[in-house]
Amino acid sequence: MTHGGRGGCTAPAPSARTFPHTKANQPTMRDPLLSVHDFSIVYDVDPPVRAVKNVTLELQRGEILGLAGESGCGKTTLAYGVQRLLKPPAVITSGSVVFHDATGVDIDVNSLEPEEMRRFRWDKISMVFQGAMNSLNPVATVGSQLEDVFEVHRPDLSRSERRAAVVELLEIVKVGAQRCRSYPHELSGGMRQRVMIAMALALRPQLMVMDEPTTALDVLVQREILRQISHLRHEFGFSVIFITHDLPLLLEISDRIAIMRDGEIIELDAAERIWTDPQNDYTRTLLASFPRLTGERGVVHR
Repeated sequence: MTHGGRGGCTAPAPSARTFPHTKANQPTMRDPLLSVHDFSIVYDVDPPVRAVKNVTLELQRGEILGLAGESGCGKTTLAYGVQRLLKPPAVITSGSVVFHDATGVDIDVNSLEPEEMRRFRWDKISMVFQGAMNSLNPVATVGSQLEDVFEVHRPDLSRSERRAAVVELLEIVKVGAQRCRSYPHELSGGMRQRVMIAMALALRPQLMVMDEPTTALDVLVQREILRQISHLRHEFGFSVIFITHDLPLLLEISDRIAIMRDGEIIELDAAERIWTDPQNDYTRTLLASFPRLTGERGVVHR
């Protein structure tokens, strides 16, 4: 349900945080958050397409894991499959996905019933989809769309509490409470992407999946968004899976990087190790495909 008009967000920003959860404790690295084992996805067409092939990886609590590879390699399919967002003809054919909740409970994601899965998404795992303008409702205000998240997932909150939480969210992502009554087309691309980050952050998830969130932005706005993601990760303690084909970008922000090719993870290592000592020829090719800003002068032949 999405409200129309320019209503909402009349409550002033409170001095204390109004989110449903308290601020997360700083995580301890090497504490697993998500375990994916032998995970495979097939598009059931004629002939069948194996989009993800026996992927195994573990995401640490508080970690930024970069997922890199060329278009069509299976990055987004893997991310959608982990959250069970795929639609036919995509089929999960094998493997397990276990979410290690902060409460100490291990959640078998593949076994959740539809209603359980609906509650699990946004609460435990949230997603920033590629193309913010296409993800936001063009006929509803930014404030009303953010308020909907609380109305659906935190029905115990009063209307004033929901509005106060929305104001706080917009302040946190540096959009500003005055934009509550704005429609998406009234915002710049960078501001729309910040709204999507606010929406993903609303319920204080433990994992945020970001699917090429900066692809359509210019380099200056891209840099601002990346700094903000890093700051919010440190402040609230969530983990990030950051999907992009831009390997140099991942080298800047990621703790570890997984390289995908043809549906498989062919290399997974610390970002610094990927940069200084890549083990796979394909990784070396990806690194070499990006122009360097320094080095010897060359001659361009026309």
